[in-house]
Amino acid sequence: MAQNYSTLVSEIATITTVTSGVLVSGDNNFAGIFDAAIDYSEGRIYRDLDLPAVRVISTAVTVSSGVRQVSLSTAPGEILAIETVNLFTPVTAGSSDATRIPLVPASQAVINAIYPSAASSNCGEPEFFARITNSILTLGPAPDQAYGTEIVGTIRPSALSSGNSSTWITQNLPELMTAATMVFMSGYMRDFGAQADNPQMAQSWENQYQQLLQSAKTDTMRMKFMSDAWTSQQPSPLATPPRG
Repeated sequence: MAQNYSTLVSEIATITTVTSGVLVSGDNNFAGIFDAAIDYSEGRIYRDLDLPAVRVISTAVTVSSGVRQVSLSTAPGEILAIETVNLFTPVTAGSSDATRIPLVPASQAVINAIYPSAASSNCGEPEFFARITNSILTLGPAPDQAYGTEIVGTIRPSALSSGNSSTWITQNLPELMTAATMVFMSGYMRDFGAQADNPQMAQSWENQYQQLLQSAKTDTMRMKFMSDAWTSQQPSPLATPPRG
């Protein structure tokens, strides 16, 4: 059964015997801990699973002629990992009718060595890109025209909250979300350091999380046609030789 913010709060309150009000709002002694539990849970799951659901395609950026650096758009969210940078040619073409020229990732040092100047005589159709900061790429060579771009990468979606009551994780991996949240809550209720002295509760939920994570990873690989022999089929213990 899919979760939402309210049902997750209710589940964790039932398991921990901490009331929903205390989980969310706290009491006279402690502030509510539930936002931190969500941050912990979603952070683990997003880092452990390379989910297609967090992949975005941005076509908002057009490079400037003679300028090596280009700023990433934050319209789809801050792009954490870039998978592909494509150049649109010809410059008059849009994303629907352009020819895509994939750029090769490289280091800043490589681009500086091959294309040390953005002088007009050194400009051309970019071949390489280097990520310099979270929001800036360097292109080599510097563009000779105002090319459109297509950038594919991963983001962190908006966190689960009372104002954002449902996410892809709660709709599709509710049991994994519950287990991850309980790993955090077990530590919280045992003052974290006490897990070493009385680890049964936290370790039990950690074991549950790890078991559920393995099956979720299998599903993620199937979604991306990265299962056995690069198919979307359930891995078979018998069909281990590549069939591609």
